Amino acid sequence: MSEHKPVVLVTGASGFVGRHVAPALAREGWSVRRAVRIPEGVGDEVVVETIGPETDWQAALEGVDAVVHLAARVHHKHEEHAVQLYRNVNIAGTLHLARGAAAAGVRQFIFVSTVLVHGRSNEGRAPFSEDDILTPRGLYGMSKAAAEAGLKTLARDTDMNISVIRPPLVYGAGAKGNFALLTRAVNLGMPLPFAAIHNQRAFLAVQNLSSFIVRRLAHPDPASNFEIFLVADREQVSTPEFIERLAKAAGKNSRLFGMPSSLLSTLLSVMGRQDTHDSLIGSLELNLSKAMATGWQPEISLDEGLRLALSAQDA
Repeated sequence: MSEHKPVVLVTGASGFVGRHVAPALAREGWSVRRAVRIPEGVGDEVVVETIGPETDWQAALEGVDAVVHLAARVHHKHEEHAVQLYRNVNIAGTLHLARGAAAAGVRQFIFVSTVLVHGRSNEGRAPFSEDDILTPRGLYGMSKAAAEAGLKTLARDTDMNISVIRPPLVYGAGAKGNFALLTRAVNLGMPLPFAAIHNQRAFLAVQNLSSFIVRRLAHPDPASNFEIFLVADREQVSTPEFIERLAKAAGKNSRLFGMPSSLLSTLLSVMGRQDTHDSLIGSLELNLSKAMATGWQPEISLDEGLRLALSAQDA
């Protein structure tokens, strides 16, 4: 008679983070059910074309012990016209799934939110912590903050253990956004004007995010069924140092040069890249003491995470 494996439903399983989290859970003995938009023929998968307040999760949640909710609307070209889209997917869609999970008897629910619920920078202030008053920026950050609030309310009325994870920039093989842009620039040998930037930023290797999710599912807190965690790599470094170490991992020269931050800010503003300004020039430090108190430690260093990200891309 085969041993019963606990079943975990992973939404967004075909995305960047999901492609790392799902195998990590399988290695730890979970039977992974992957929720995907387009079938890939990989193991136990369910097709969920859209996530929203009307999504039918009944079949996907059957026999499920835990849910890891990664799927989200992250970026939209015309964000100011996408308010309802963010609400439908990130808020209503998340809460509809969570309510369905609770009704189906799911014991644990992990929601991957974002550090942007705190704002884009803690310049001149203490590192962000889980107890800070939230000041989200942009539709994405605001939608995630609203989803967190809804989950907290839901937790009061159910026995389901809910964990919220707020990661900073997650990097690794297959990452998009600013990490992909920096990697491309370094590989092309492009000069980058960040040498004069003196900031401190948190980053998170996708392997370290995966390991925290795995540990949280293995060791839920019996004293509370709603907890929030800031999770990041152990090292929090400046933007130029991150680029230098990225270049080293790629076997390239960083080719950094200095430009006054005021001029750089103006240039990025004119280019319409305010998000790049906030994520590369400002500081974003996190207090990791709560995550560490669970017994979790980042499995890999920043250098190892960058090496793995680039070696996988070259393979």
